[in-house]
Amino acid sequence: MEKNTQQQLQKKHRFRTTKIPLLMQQHCCLFLFIFTIFTTTTSRAFDYGDALSKSLLYFEAQRSGRLPYNQRVTWRGHSALIDGLEQGVDLVGGYYDAGDHVKFGLPMAFTVTMLSWGAIEYLQEIEDAGELEHTLEAIKWGTDYFIKAHTSPNVLWAEVGDGDTDHYCWQRPEDMTTSRRAFKIDENNPGSDLAGETSAAMAAASILFKKTNPHYSHLLLHHAQQLFEFGDKYRGKYDVSVGVVKSYYASVSGYMDELLWAATWLYKATDKEEYLEYVIKNGNLFGGTGWSITEFTWDVKYAGLQLLASQFLNQAKHKKHSDILEQYRSKAEYYICSCLNKNMNGSNVERTPAGLLYIRQWNNMQHVSTASFLLTTYSDFLKNTNQKLTCHEGTIDHEEILTFAKSQIDYILGSNPMNMSYLVGFGPSYPKRVHHRGASITSYKENKGFIGCTQGYDNWYGSEDPNPNVLVGALVGGPDWKDDFEDKRNNFMQTEACTYNTAPLVGLFAKFLHIENNKMVNDCNSLLVASFK
Repeated sequence: MEKNTQQQLQKKHRFRTTKIPLLMQQHCCLFLFIFTIFTTTTSRAFDYGDALSKSLLYFEAQRSGRLPYNQRVTWRGHSALIDGLEQGVDLVGGYYDAGDHVKFGLPMAFTVTMLSWGAIEYLQEIEDAGELEHTLEAIKWGTDYFIKAHTSPNVLWAEVGDGDTDHYCWQRPEDMTTSRRAFKIDENNPGSDLAGETSAAMAAASILFKKTNPHYSHLLLHHAQQLFEFGDKYRGKYDVSVGVVKSYYASVSGYMDELLWAATWLYKATDKEEYLEYVIKNGNLFGGTGWSITEFTWDVKYAGLQLLASQFLNQAKHKKHSDILEQYRSKAEYYICSCLNKNMNGSNVERTPAGLLYIRQWNNMQHVSTASFLLTTYSDFLKNTNQKLTCHEGTIDHEEILTFAKSQIDYILGSNPMNMSYLVGFGPSYPKRVHHRGASITSYKENKGFIGCTQGYDNWYGSEDPNPNVLVGALVGGPDWKDDFEDKRNNFMQTEACTYNTAPLVGLFAKFLHIENNKMVNDCNSLLVASFK
């Protein structure tokens, strides 16, 4: 679990159809595949389809509650089956956020928002890769829990368990003996940030389920609208109402970004003018058009919000709001330019010697995955609208932005000085000692003997052996500012993984797989045309 360091500031992958006969196309592609084996290794190509499939497995490993019949991560078992019982509410389900067993509402909701956004942007690419069903399952596992946790219009259960008691124990989730006390926000104990992010998650998910499951989509939208109204009417930070969360997921940015974020997603989901008016009217007061931000996280939503709002500029019906939307866009482009090292006065995101974006030492990869997502989606926006990005240090086209985003994804997958994939289970070399209770102890399926709090620390936490269970698809915290990485279980700043690290990657892996497939087909076509001359 991340301590909030801000306080210190396979269905086969289908190719695009062509007029070339299929047999000839296959022979051509086989030739290209063999040819690439003998070409220079200075440019590495990664299997983005494999990375996509593995990233979705991670969410199954993080499931809390009663596991479904089609659970693919078989070293996990049922866990936390009485969550909420003391409070008289069913809170079974949802996700553990990282390597422990607390269910934190704010990062869980952000995880679902990012999974949904990625699927909205790259729905066809995910479907072409044969992973749409698993993507929707990952989203629905979260939204099903949010429905349970939203027990009345002005009540949302914010957390189950607490970090302090949880950290005394090193146990498998199936053996859990720590407190499962639940904490809520309500009219007397507000949490506008948590209500806003959960509203955004459910609104975004409702867009995805609109065609395939319209009843469920409508239910999600109903909850999203109620949560937004609750968060807006009873304003306050959730970490004031739920004090136990402060050491882990404190809301440093406050709640104004989440309220704007929720309203933006509700507008996208409903097309109701009232939500856009909220974003326009409160843009200045809530910092949406004022804050220039260089990170996008589970806590700080401004950059994502600004990018979403700026995309409305391309629609004629929003012309009357163009002045405010241009202000949103200006701040979004500040963020993009800062990632590209194109701002003035040193207001750029730092990079490691090998070129990885670097925000801070604790779980830096979360910043890399979210930045890569925003860069890629903005590149698409510029391409689709035939525009360029103007930064202080020059004008940039969409291809340059996409190329840089890809460099960050390729760094994650192994194109780095350590020659290591930071996506666990991908490639020949990856972290083997991930800071994760369940993965680090022999599976409950193999050893049903109870493992107590201290027994886990004594026998497993301090072991230098690789984890007995591979936490496939987890994006760990990653290397330090010098590109160095130490694969040790107690090195939690670098070896712990979180759901919100991997969530933005799902859509990106599908996007880059689609690009690579198209490139291969185009190369095949070019070779075949040349051979007929």
